[in-house]
Amino acid sequence: MTTATMPDGRPVPPPRADERAMLESWLEFHRSTLALKCSGLDDEQARRASVPPSPMTLLGLVRHMTEVERGWFQRVFAGLDVPWVYGESTETAGGFTVSSDHGLEDALTVWRAEVARCRELIATASLDDTGLLPESDAGYFGGSREVSLRWILIHMIEEYARHNGHADLIRERIDGTTGA
Repeated sequence: MTTATMPDGRPVPPPRADERAMLESWLEFHRSTLALKCSGLDDEQARRASVPPSPMTLLGLVRHMTEVERGWFQRVFAGLDVPWVYGESTETAGGFTVSSDHGLEDALTVWRAEVARCRELIATASLDDTGLLPESDAGYFGGSREVSLRWILIHMIEEYARHNGHADLIRERIDGTTGA
């Protein structure tokens, strides 16, 4: 079965599919949307903040989503003791802090590698398989530390969708580019 694509090359989630295919395809759509919002920009543009007082940039969003991918799939779901990619947790700056030593292409390369690793970790898992939240986060989930892969995928879709809305506004501010 071939995957349909938008005119800009993003994969179109199938209108009819099983739950797993539907969740994964929507996540891939949103991942592709973030990459699209960054396409064709130079480092200076990727570092340009949306509007004062917000310091949010497209480079910062890519870095943040790298940390989010690692946090949910490697740390929580797979239970791996891996360091934060940019040396900070999502509870602090979450990758939004942008240093001068790494540019957009570096960040996109790291993000793509993290996404690939996350795909590997869930490839054979059931949607009902669970990972463990840190004890400090159990209070947000009624005292439970277990969270299913299904929940993580849905959360990742909403996380990307929210930040892609930010990316839309930032990109429009940079060069007037608008669109889905």
